[in-house]
Amino acid sequence: MEIIKNIFIYLGSLDRRVIFLIVGLAVIFPLLKPEWFSLPIRPTPHSQRVFDEINKLESGNRVLLSFEYGPSTKPEIHPMSIALLRHMFSKNIIVYGIALWPDGNFMSTDAFSEVAVEFNKKNGVDYVNLGYKPGGEVVIKGIVSDIRTLYTVDLNGTPINELPAMQNVYSVVDFDFVFSLSAGTPGSKEWVQYACDPKGVPMSTGATSIQVTDIIPYVENDQILGILAGMPGAAEYEELVRIELEKKGLSIKPGEASSMMSAQSIAHLVIVLFIVLGNITYYLTRNNKKGRI
Repeated sequence: MEIIKNIFIYLGSLDRRVIFLIVGLAVIFPLLKPEWFSLPIRPTPHSQRVFDEINKLESGNRVLLSFEYGPSTKPEIHPMSIALLRHMFSKNIIVYGIALWPDGNFMSTDAFSEVAVEFNKKNGVDYVNLGYKPGGEVVIKGIVSDIRTLYTVDLNGTPINELPAMQNVYSVVDFDFVFSLSAGTPGSKEWVQYACDPKGVPMSTGATSIQVTDIIPYVENDQILGILAGMPGAAEYEELVRIELEKKGLSIKPGEASSMMSAQSIAHLVIVLFIVLGNITYYLTRNNKKGRI
């Protein structure tokens, strides 16, 4: 008993720099080797709803994917875009990317270039990246009326009339689904108000955690079909997509959001253990001092 007591006292007296190092390693290792530290992920009903809606789509269906985020919110939302593209490309869905935010150009280019290579998808045939247009909700209204007036070329400068994927695409009603990757305004709410709700086009969204309370009323009213809420939502969707792809014989590593959530969870566990250890040590050393008195 005395030996165990001395061990606790020794551990409780560790230099704080050692504690910082241990916490740092608890964060770094899951990020470097996510497959070693993969923790169970249970999707929420909202994340499951998003997955189910996308999974209902068939080969050749068209999805409009709107990029409304930048570098500051990339850790939360960009993993969603990667997981969504993997899911849709695995089902041979044609994806049309646009950006309502200037930084959305960089985000969409990054996402398409990464996932298109994985699934051997061809620009202009299997997907189109139309890029950024200024105007916010005015752009959404333009897509509702005539997308070809608004976008005459894609992000690479190719006339849209020359793109096979743009055949028979004239307005928002020609899309089977709309997905908004939203970090603010313009974003999900504008898509509901000006396009999807008036025209009866189903849509869903992935948003930053701080935005969820603003969007939930639309979700509960079925104007938005599910929501990926921040990094946890991204990790849940990554796990659902990973399981779906494994059924098709495709194996992928844990996604970026899953890795970050694992690192966060393990770091929190280590911190809690040190807090408990510190309290035990304080209790033991306090009793020792009382005994000497």
